[in-house]
Amino acid sequence: MKVPPFLPVLPRRPGLCCTQLSSTLLKATALELVVLAGHVLLYPTGIAGERRPTPRPAEPATTPPTAPAGASALPTEGSERPPVVLLHGFIDNRSVFVVLRRSLARHGRRHLESLNYSPLTCDIRTAAELLGRHVEEICARTGHHQVDVVGHSLGGLIARYYVQRLGGDRRVRTLVTLGTPHGGTAVAPLASAHPIVRQMRTGSAPIEELRRPAPGCRTRFVSFWSELDRVIVPAEAARIDHPDLDALNVRVSGIGHLALPVHPAVAAAVRQALESREPVIEATGTAGAAGAASVA
Repeated sequence: MKVPPFLPVLPRRPGLCCTQLSSTLLKATALELVVLAGHVLLYPTGIAGERRPTPRPAEPATTPPTAPAGASALPTEGSERPPVVLLHGFIDNRSVFVVLRRSLARHGRRHLESLNYSPLTCDIRTAAELLGRHVEEICARTGHHQVDVVGHSLGGLIARYYVQRLGGDRRVRTLVTLGTPHGGTAVAPLASAHPIVRQMRTGSAPIEELRRPAPGCRTRFVSFWSELDRVIVPAEAARIDHPDLDALNVRVSGIGHLALPVHPAVAAAVRQALESREPVIEATGTAGAAGAASVA
């Protein structure tokens, strides 16, 4: 299997002993607590919605010319990249993306949009429809025809539903998900009192809808999943396994669910995944199958 160059492959450790595993888990748990404490401090800064810039007239060259056959699909130096839409997880807000947003801005992303949805949102479908309206507004305001989306946890599931079930593949070029329960999660049964949490559980109606055929889906998917994620149970449920989707699953080692949007190595891999247009068929050697890679 050929792995895209932006993803450093980690050596597998088949003989990992219990002591090493306990040490890794302890470090990941400690990092989760640090991230949680920092996020609690930042949370108030993200409660209010983001200020929208003044709309600018659409530029005539928003659609790049068709590249010659065999030419690289990577953006050229100075070319206009599509806006990036950042979508947070359950009972969270846009402040979770402060590190990732800064990383993307430092590397030339001019249009970054962090969207908040209400914690009272009770239906993934309704949230996906709202995302669709936001995306249309962003495209109209920026003059772009497509956006990239990065979703953490529930945010990734909402974005995938929009892409796969509501025709969002027309607008979303690349969807990156971080710790998203694509296959559902069995964790936190007490939290299932909230309707949208029930929809994230294995076998729910929205999860089953995403298993349906999606022929011709134009969006490229990159799913980051952590083997130490204690919110997605089992952890492999954060992988995308769908024969019709152009998907790459990236295994993250040594960190948990909360650290995924703020870890520097993940931020760098997300940034590079948004730049890469290497098709997954080349990464796997099998058309229609989900690829796999690893990142520290």
